[in-house]
Amino acid sequence: MQKDIAEVIQDRLKTRGHLNILVSITKVKVSVDLSVAKIFLSVFPAEMSKQVLKEIVSTGPRIRHEIAIRSKKQLRRVPEFFFKLDDSLDYIENIERSLKGLDNPLKPKS
Repeated sequence: MQKDIAEVIQDRLKTRGHLNILVSITKVKVSVDLSVAKIFLSVFPAEMSKQVLKEIVSTGPRIRHEIAIRSKKQLRRVPEFFFKLDDSLDYIENIERSLKGLDNPLKPKS
């Protein structure tokens, strides 16, 4: 499902003219009863992440419909999608900057 969702989102972004944006699905958490799926997205460049998320959320029902068509013989029911931004890469980047001394919170600023 993760691969199919990524392909559908990339196709939708290309048809809307967003050629320089890369969206990857980092995680998909599906509830036990398959009624809800939380889909975590990573967007590059990060400055566009909120705008891209807004577009993806607005086309969520169409994305779900395309996934239903693609997986009609595999899934009896397609879960409702909730899209969220995955900020783990930003968190990791902040840790790396701190470790390299670029943003050391213990150093006094000159």
